[in-house]
Amino acid sequence: MSATDPIEVQLLANTDFESTSATTTIQSPQPQSSNSRRRRSRPRSSLVRSLLRNRKAVIGLIILALFLLTALLAPVIAPGNPALITSLGAQPPSLEHPFGTTPKGQDVFDLTVWGSRSSLFVGFTVGLAATAIGMLVGLASGFFGRRIDNSLSLATNVFLLIPGLPLLVVLAAFLPPGIGTVILVLTITGWAGSARVLRSQALSIRGKDFVAASIVTGERPLRVMFREMLPNMASLVMITLIGSVIYGIGAQAGLEFLGLGDPSVVSWGTNLYWASNDGALASGYWWVFIPSGLCIALVAFALSLINYGVDEVSNPRLRSSRRRRTSPIAATEVSR
Repeated sequence: MSATDPIEVQLLANTDFESTSATTTIQSPQPQSSNSRRRRSRPRSSLVRSLLRNRKAVIGLIILALFLLTALLAPVIAPGNPALITSLGAQPPSLEHPFGTTPKGQDVFDLTVWGSRSSLFVGFTVGLAATAIGMLVGLASGFFGRRIDNSLSLATNVFLLIPGLPLLVVLAAFLPPGIGTVILVLTITGWAGSARVLRSQALSIRGKDFVAASIVTGERPLRVMFREMLPNMASLVMITLIGSVIYGIGAQAGLEFLGLGDPSVVSWGTNLYWASNDGALASGYWWVFIPSGLCIALVAFALSLINYGVDEVSNPRLRSSRRRRTSPIAATEVSR
């Protein structure tokens, strides 16, 4: 049969069409897989970039970084024993003592600098521990459901219903004083709120198709919870962590101000405790208690700014409202 035979030409055309269609069907998934990987990597990088572009988050990070550097460099900034009692008495701020001195002759600047180490350490430790417990309880409740969810929800509700301050006072009064006791007490009383919030988010993610597909393919429960569900809760976990750190710093200062901490440890809470015992407020020695109280307020303010920034970046409603606010401004600039 010759090459110009119409039957042979038709057969060659059919085979060519089948080969080209087969190659196209085989090669088509490759760009889709690369595009899917790019789409998965883009949200993480865009989230970090958006957070660094957010003015509130940047201001909060700068303030928090200054306090962390002060705590790390405390032996360099204020060398010596900050709790050393001298015969100077209460003196107002001066060039020699920028924050003044206490009625016991202690330098308030040194006490404030060294107090940042204990307060920030306790705050971040309590925040991490309480968030970790709340995350585990929330993920387990949302993934397993039924009996496990009912049991964990019952325990969470019990801790939420118990008044926080009386429980703090009772636990701190009967346990030996120290930083470890403060961390333990604040962690026990601070995990329930984060567990409740993370449980609701885990329940909504549990019903997604990708979670069901992971379960059908035989993935282990822990892998599904930490590899599939937890990355979709990253923004909420970070917001919960920031709130827990604020709670840890404020609650530690409150306990130590009431005398339930270790008075020998220098922290912002013990500084306020000794200022109250020495009658600084009644005597008008405002420079004794204002620096520690102002530091607690500034750290809480910085963490709140970071919290607002994360919420604005991760919340679609807030992002849409910001675009609506900026769109008229951009329209007027284009018209000009």
